[in-house]
Amino acid sequence: MPDAWIFDAVRTPRGRGKASGALYTTRPIDLLTQALVGLKGRTGLKAADDVVIGCVTQTGEQGGCLARFAALQAGLGMESPGVMVNRFCASGLEAVNHAAVMVASGHYDCVVAGGVESMSRVEMGGDGGAIWDARTQSLVGSVPQGVSADLLATLNGVTRAEVDGFAIESHRRAVAAQTAGQFDRSLIPVRDESGLVVLGRDETPRADTTIEALSKLKPSFEMMGRQFGLDTLVRRAYPAVDRIEHVHHAGNSSGIVDGAAAVLIASREAGAALGLTPRARIRSMAVVGDEPFVMLTGPLPATRLALKKAGMTAADIDHFEVNEAFAVVPIVFQRAFDIDPAKVNPLGGAIALGHPLGATGAMLVSTALDNLERTGGTTALLTLCVGGGMGIATILERV
Repeated sequence: MPDAWIFDAVRTPRGRGKASGALYTTRPIDLLTQALVGLKGRTGLKAADDVVIGCVTQTGEQGGCLARFAALQAGLGMESPGVMVNRFCASGLEAVNHAAVMVASGHYDCVVAGGVESMSRVEMGGDGGAIWDARTQSLVGSVPQGVSADLLATLNGVTRAEVDGFAIESHRRAVAAQTAGQFDRSLIPVRDESGLVVLGRDETPRADTTIEALSKLKPSFEMMGRQFGLDTLVRRAYPAVDRIEHVHHAGNSSGIVDGAAAVLIASREAGAALGLTPRARIRSMAVVGDEPFVMLTGPLPATRLALKKAGMTAADIDHFEVNEAFAVVPIVFQRAFDIDPAKVNPLGGAIALGHPLGATGAMLVSTALDNLERTGGTTALLTLCVGGGMGIATILERV
């Protein structure tokens, strides 16, 4: 079976996902178009066999197969089709894996993958569906992710001090990386219609975040858990849990942001025809279902499966990107695999940088590749927890 090669990866900066954010005036299709234009300009790509784009809230401005119309806007030609995928928070990485499977099958030569989410313009949950339905949640055994995060912390003895400390470190690393220009290679500035830069760097990392400030924030999911009976529902599934310790809040959970990303995945021959040298190959990938109550442990079995497929162990990985949906997720991950914390999200993560749902997984590709090349590392593992109790993992090997 042919290998799937990554030839380049770009992303927009992440903008604060509020009306006051820098990208609020930029439509989702324009965010994605600018990422595609950036990829096209860097690679000389004229057209693609397909454009596979992740997006979670596919309604309103994010409905109507943005992939196809962004490809047309970006000048990829009428022959470039487009398709949208939705695996909740893993949608961007799912798009990358979709594209890799298409190329590795031998039926496609050149596929663009990526993701987009404008959380300032299209409200999370605005598409409705079973994940938001209380009756469905009760039937299948599921609760909102914030309650799951606090359950996961309780089950693993992770304290408020630990999740707050992790959040501080995420900001410190992100600010340091931003200051040193370690994101610059992949960043495509977002411009307005006149060509002026609207946002040229990630908007949310904060150098002034302190433990004292975080300690004053009230838990975000305590009222939801206790007043709406969700804690009781969870304890029926986990009777050994006497009381859920609610430790997560806005300061130690992923930020709501806007952004887009694009990745060129192709056969070696298709890349050579463009005059390109591959930067990495996709060595293995995995997606799994997991227990929907605790929900956020999906990265553990997904990582084990991806490592098994690659014939590797966690010790063989130089760089881990574990999406910081909530601080407890990477904390539990690095404990489970006995990983040096310095190797997990070394440039900060979604607590500091934000989590533009459908785009995050694709953004992690450029973050990991750039850092591997900068440090001389060889392999990176990207993983995200997924709503409904799923997990995804992908291993990249630098050329």
